[in-house]
Amino acid sequence: MESSRSAGFFQELEADDPSVVGSYRLVARLGSGGMGKVYLSYTPAGRPVAIKVIRPEFAEDAEFRRRFADEVAAARRVQGLCTAPVLDSDTDVSRPWLATAYVPGPTLSSAVAAHGPLPVATVRLLVAGIAEALQAIHDAGLVHRDLKPSNVLLAPDGPRVIDFGIARAADATALTASGVTIGTPSFMAPEQASGTQITAATDIFALGQVAVFAATGASAYGDGPSHAVLYRIVHQAPDLSGVPAELRDLMAQCLAKDPGRRPALSAVIDLCRATGDHTQLQRTENWLPTGIAAGTVQRPTAPGPAPTAPLTEVVPSAPDTTPPPSPPAAPIS
Repeated sequence: MESSRSAGFFQELEADDPSVVGSYRLVARLGSGGMGKVYLSYTPAGRPVAIKVIRPEFAEDAEFRRRFADEVAAARRVQGLCTAPVLDSDTDVSRPWLATAYVPGPTLSSAVAAHGPLPVATVRLLVAGIAEALQAIHDAGLVHRDLKPSNVLLAPDGPRVIDFGIARAADATALTASGVTIGTPSFMAPEQASGTQITAATDIFALGQVAVFAATGASAYGDGPSHAVLYRIVHQAPDLSGVPAELRDLMAQCLAKDPGRRPALSAVIDLCRATGDHTQLQRTENWLPTGIAAGTVQRPTAPGPAPTAPLTEVVPSAPDTTPPPSPPAAPIS
């Protein structure tokens, strides 16, 4: 499920938005995607969380609900510094939902749209961070299946990958069978486009596409109608003409048509390290270019938890023990 963020970051709840999900009181809408809407809430201790609520159309599909429950259970096992962990969920209610850690940073797609392609040093650290996130995801037995710029958040201390594994729940449901598309064609792998087996190597192809977008601001296979983009992904070479020379081999290897020829994630990290002057990748607080970093620092403050009426104990008044006044004395005749 895509967690798109608007330029306004925090949007007011609308009439058709729920006010409470599970034990979480919603305070703002963060965005929406093909599978549902994303809201801001807080834990009882005041930590911000992102609540993803599934669209009614999917919630009514029994096969979707079964797969969604399986994928959320697996996603809760993912432990990685470069992921937004799943903290809570309820897959049995009428509108299934899950809560993830809230990441205070823009999506890669919105950052590139606002500031243009990222510098080589940032792309190097971005790709290595996403590779680390994918390692944690794959170690939990998941394949992301929908890695794209809108599912990568740029936090001050590094990238975070979100919505891992959730797209699988929509495969082969009544909705997708009737023509509803989950995922972005420009960031699919050839095996997704041709309907063949999806493996961990599918995410590595998507990582190459995300890297090209980050470095050039454009898709490796161009734009246009979905069927035309998917045809180019399956049959044509990617356009790497705008990719800086030091990153081109890394991206070309990730974008191999044959899944078996794509590098392992550990090799991707090694390739990132080899593109720089250092023997070890080092991410600092200055890993983002100035414009994006400044925007991260200057982001509007998240709305606070919704106020609730405090419970007030009603204490009954103590009985008045003052004796009643004596009646006035009768006058003496």
